[in-house]
Amino acid sequence: MSIDPELLESLVEGELAAVSDERVLAHIRGMLVAPHMVLRDWDYGQPGQQYPCWFVLRDPESGAEIAYCEHGFGPRCPWGLVSSADEPKFRHMGMDSGWSTSFLDAFFESFACVALPIWKVIKVDADGSRTCLTDEGAWDSTWQRVYELRDRDPTARYDCGHDIAYGNANT
Repeated sequence: MSIDPELLESLVEGELAAVSDERVLAHIRGMLVAPHMVLRDWDYGQPGQQYPCWFVLRDPESGAEIAYCEHGFGPRCPWGLVSSADEPKFRHMGMDSGWSTSFLDAFFESFACVALPIWKVIKVDADGSRTCLTDEGAWDSTWQRVYELRDRDPTARYDCGHDIAYGNANT
């Protein structure tokens, strides 16, 4: 598939259509940028090898951006968390762990989502079932509670997550 700004906007809007939480939608829409292409260094090929990355979201707080790239980790994981810094050492595509199969997965893996008060303490049982233990709250206070529970009950697994439905497995 050959990507262009209109197709990228359509892909992002298609994913956003699956989100019913207005806080999340407003937060994301406030950071969307007009898709624009920037060549980024590919660290796993020949020296100097670059691929076109299309930037679609910029988080002014962390300086991180979400980009789409059909090459490198794409097409399997075309949505990546990349730095917006102009310094040459930051102008690369990064590691595979920063690339996702969907725009929303990339968003929920980024620092751009921590400002939302959607976080809950979640207990994960041995069979993988998840139980929300708290109401929604801020990122920092939720993590504080997670650490307290981990200290008190080190044999159990406690995580910070959300229950925002968007079509893929949630954090």
